[in-house]
Amino acid sequence: MLAMSTLNFETECREIHGSWGQLNRLARALANRTRHERQQIRETYKSIYGDALVNRLKEAAAAGISPKLCAALSMWMTEQHERDAVVVREALDDQKGNTNYNALVEIFVGRKSSHILLIKQAYYRRFWRQLDQDIINIEPPNPYQKILVALVASHKAHHADVSQHIAKVDARRLYETGEGGSGPIEEAVVLEILSKRSIPQLKLTFSCYKHIYGHEYTESLKTRNYGELENAMKMVVQCIYNPPDYFATMLYASMKGCISDEGAVRRVMVSRAEVDIDEIKREFKKKHGMELRDAICDNIPSGDYREFLVALTVSKSNESV
Repeated sequence: MLAMSTLNFETECREIHGSWGQLNRLARALANRTRHERQQIRETYKSIYGDALVNRLKEAAAAGISPKLCAALSMWMTEQHERDAVVVREALDDQKGNTNYNALVEIFVGRKSSHILLIKQAYYRRFWRQLDQDIINIEPPNPYQKILVALVASHKAHHADVSQHIAKVDARRLYETGEGGSGPIEEAVVLEILSKRSIPQLKLTFSCYKHIYGHEYTESLKTRNYGELENAMKMVVQCIYNPPDYFATMLYASMKGCISDEGAVRRVMVSRAEVDIDEIKREFKKKHGMELRDAICDNIPSGDYREFLVALTVSKSNESV
């Protein structure tokens, strides 16, 4: 069985190698492959041709051959922690001079602590830089940067188990330092909670907040003019508390040109295809009244790149991140 499996991958790799002039064939062949199968294809391709498949895709993109499709396929065919390391570096070193906080929050909220460690190691191997220090050094300091520093710290300090008691205590602290207080929000308290609690614990805290006070924590931020802190916390809380809602919103906003995050559609579709794409599709239809695949077809120009994105919407392999 192993020999037959290897033979099948060798045959597919030879077909891939011969399809550089027909990238639509390549996209169709790879779109529905599982993470394990893509790993086997990467390893088999390199053993046959002596070069990484991802490198060939990057070369094709640099030559102007379907650059969007090649970029998406390159992400799809890269090991997840390696891909995340590249996404983080690009987010920190945006060509327009802006830090892409959405991409950074998605990773530090959506990945397990063990995976964050792999990202940091891959980041250092690729770029000879310390990820934690690069986030600390974001200039100028602002609520988004401070929240990211707290989230990075949370992956070092938290306990695995969640506690209903701690969630209720933290919810009460958030209330007292926000809408329940008379002065401005105590940013230090919010950052302390974010830095000392795991993502599952924070999710339970925000759930308790809604149960106790009758509305989302982010609603309380709207009662006063907190400016950038409100926007930053709203993004982070939505990503923690209801990821499918967050990603449905991101996809729609990006496709409609409402945000400057040009790579959001590609990033979200590739990163969530094997995680919660079915939940995102349901949330997308509920929020926007149309199927995600129809929105892609209506807003992305016709071509191989669009067909690849549509193919990712039907992925059924849910794997933990």
